[in-house]
Amino acid sequence: MPRRPKNLRPDLNGVLVIDKPVGPSSFAICRDVRRKTGGAKVGHAGTLDPFASGVLVLALGTATKAIPQLMATDKRYLATVDLSAVSTTDDPEGVIESVTVATPPPLEKVRRALDAFIGEIEQQPPVYSAVHIDGERAYKLARKGELVERPPARRVIVHSIEVLEYEFPRLMLDVRCGKGVYIRSLAHDLGAALGTGGMLTALRRTAVGMYLLDDAIGADAEAGEIERTLHEAPALASE
Repeated sequence: MPRRPKNLRPDLNGVLVIDKPVGPSSFAICRDVRRKTGGAKVGHAGTLDPFASGVLVLALGTATKAIPQLMATDKRYLATVDLSAVSTTDDPEGVIESVTVATPPPLEKVRRALDAFIGEIEQQPPVYSAVHIDGERAYKLARKGELVERPPARRVIVHSIEVLEYEFPRLMLDVRCGKGVYIRSLAHDLGAALGTGGMLTALRRTAVGMYLLDDAIGADAEAGEIERTLHEAPALASE
């Protein structure tokens, strides 16, 4: 197992909120912050896929102890769904296939279908996901051709889904949910329920717990801004 890099900035401790752009991975953002701060200890409290943007919560120094607590908080997303296509990854990064829809579903039918995904639900993660299967990440098995079916369903909580815009095939949603919800799976499952396609074309996370986009700095921020905008880490839950 590779050794963890030494913390070269023990004076930097706190929560950093980044507005991640489309393109880089969450791990790349962590590496960049570590480089800019001269070797601070950096971890993230929940990844965003490269095609997604928005609130990425990082923990520096002693705040990394609060990462499990931060990851357990609720999330909020703006999701854009294409109901005329499917993808092997349920997003723009996979192989995309058009789906012919003879009669586009009206708005009320879409809303009724979404109602079934609100509350405590069973959700299967995407094939290309970070869940563990027999000790290995699902996406690694999928890349080797060893996983063709979705991983087993898990119980997750979706607090609310609001339709913001709808003009077939484009559907924009505001989703509030708990830990472990895959918005890509939601798009896929919605399409299956409607008898249409279903894949994400854009995803923007607008909140992680108490941290909002208004709290975020750009990923291009330099060391001075990073240090000035650190938030105090939440108090650790008692044992």
